Amino acid sequence: MSLLELAIDIATKAHESQVDKGGDPYINHPLRVMNSCDTEETKIIAVLHDVIEDTDITIDYLRNKGFGDNILVPLSLLTRGKNESYMQYIDKISKNEKAKAVKLKDLKDNMNIKRIPNPTEKDFNRLKKYKKAESRLLNS
Repeated sequence: MSLLELAIDIATKAHESQVDKGGDPYINHPLRVMNSCDTEETKIIAVLHDVIEDTDITIDYLRNKGFGDNILVPLSLLTRGKNESYMQYIDKISKNEKAKAVKLKDLKDNMNIKRIPNPTEKDFNRLKKYKKAESRLLNS
C-alpha cells in the first residue's frame, strides 16, 4: 500500500461517523481537497488535514505508520492550536509552502456555499472569514 493509499484509508476510518455542515459524509471534503492538489505529498497532507484536529489520530500515530516530516510538519501547521486565534493559525500556515498550498485548496472547497442546502447568516459570516484568510495567504 502506498503512503497516499494509507492516508486515504486512515482519513476514511477517522472521519467515518462525521458529517459536514451540508449533511454529507465529512470524508468527501478532504477527498475533494486531495483531488485538487498537484503532488503526491500535498495530496497526502490534504486528505489528512483534519484528522489531527477533528479525530483521535495523533502525529505520533502517523509517524509510526511511516509518514515523514515532509508530511507531518505541514500537517502540524494545518492543525489549529487551542489557544490560537484563526488569523494566528493562518499566519503560521503561510510560512510553509506545502501547508499554504493545501490550506488554499481547503478554503476554496469550504467557500463553496452550494454544498449547504439552506445557508444562514452564520454560514455567510464563515465565508467572509475564509475569504479574508485566502487573501492573507495569497499575499504572504
